[in-house]
Amino acid sequence: MSAGLNNVFESTVDSYGPVPLPSSRTILVGIDGSDTAMRATASAFGLARRQGARLVVTFVACHSSLAALSPAVASVFEHEATVRLHAELSDQVRSFAEELDVPVTFVKAFGDPCTVLRDSADQCQADMVIVGASQQAGHRFAGSVATRLIKLGHWPVLVVP
Repeated sequence: MSAGLNNVFESTVDSYGPVPLPSSRTILVGIDGSDTAMRATASAFGLARRQGARLVVTFVACHSSLAALSPAVASVFEHEATVRLHAELSDQVRSFAEELDVPVTFVKAFGDPCTVLRDSADQCQADMVIVGASQQAGHRFAGSVATRLIKLGHWPVLVVP
């Protein structure tokens, strides 16, 4: 695997907007580019702006189901798609942070979305977690990220439809 391909699986942290006040509350939002995640992000920006809170936007890169079919092909496909999506989301988040004057930490991590969001929320001592509702039918049976986060009960979870 080339060094460029490994970079997609490395965690990154970027900061946008003003410097947060030390006493600021922290809101964490999970983002994956889906419509519901983008609505959740918009809601999180609104709440953070009104409350003078710091916003931690967390993008979780994870393996797709293509990996089971052909790991080499899936890795190249996932790398390109993840890099493109991360760049697009990062640009949008930076633009919102500057326009709305909200302090933002943009985190890219790799792994299981529920685990990464839980760990990120615990590490930044989030006061609230916001996620978009799942649009996948299978999650009614297996449980969505939102349902799993709610069951953890560490923080209030707002699920945006």
